[in-house]
Amino acid sequence: MSTLVCGSIAYDSIMVFDGRFADHILPHQVHILNVAFLVPELRREFGGCAGNIAYNAKLLEGDALPMATVGRDSQPYLDRLDQLGISRRFVRQVDTSFTAQAFITTDADNNQITAFHPGAMSESHLNQIPDDGTIQLGIVAPDGRAGMLQHAEQFAARQIPFMFDPGQGLPMFSGDELLGFITRSTYLAVNDYEAKLLTDRTQLTIDQLARKVRALIVTFGGSGSQIYVDGKVLQVPVAPVSNPMDPTGCGDAYRAGLLVGIAETMDWETIGRLAATMGSIKIEHSGGQNHTANRASIGERFHEAFGYRPW
Repeated sequence: MSTLVCGSIAYDSIMVFDGRFADHILPHQVHILNVAFLVPELRREFGGCAGNIAYNAKLLEGDALPMATVGRDSQPYLDRLDQLGISRRFVRQVDTSFTAQAFITTDADNNQITAFHPGAMSESHLNQIPDDGTIQLGIVAPDGRAGMLQHAEQFAARQIPFMFDPGQGLPMFSGDELLGFITRSTYLAVNDYEAKLLTDRTQLTIDQLARKVRALIVTFGGSGSQIYVDGKVLQVPVAPVSNPMDPTGCGDAYRAGLLVGIAETMDWETIGRLAATMGSIKIEHSGGQNHTANRASIGERFHEAFGYRPW
């Protein structure tokens, strides 16, 4: 089953400042703030929701096709997709923009200052959901505002089941717009903070929202996740982690597990546990796409965590 992953493709430039921001920012002088931080450590990662989800689905041997807009500096990322065997059929290059990128500086206390440039992501509405029958499942993940609205409408019009994953894009939408996404979608995935924001914006409880979709998934980081489905709430435990390093991209790894599980018509307890397994593998590595695994090793990790095999 081919899954279309609508979302961002981005570069993450991650810098580490050895000191503490608090020692250099004077609380009573922020109106004339002018600071510079020496960052001897710098790494550039491949990221973005569409890129991360497609990467993790590929580890699971799922057929996930990223749909995104990238800029004139995207060749290294395009080459990477080719090397990984991930289709670029729905990746559009916009030569007048840069690829979306985040510039993240972290201090010794793990505080972060982030600047995000959307670049070509703002042109995501240039992409169209195909209506040729080649796509059987989809996800609308954080992307350009117009693109997210358009792709949800097109999935619904083409009667393609899809997951709505508002993520960090949630604040861009009004309550009515969020309800429009949810009523069109088949599945809804949020973390616990986003769930609270969603209930506030829509004025509906989680139970009420769950009745509008086939399944509602809420993640709680190290406390596991819940799946509202068939009038029940399934409690999904975390998979054990040996050495947690970096949560960046864990949500995307989790969603890849959900999508592959749905595509393979697994039961919902197994789908949730597969998603948890993907998150546990990712968190043991820095960056969103530096972990390696294959379907066999993921199956073994699942078995070790939950006592049975997913396939």
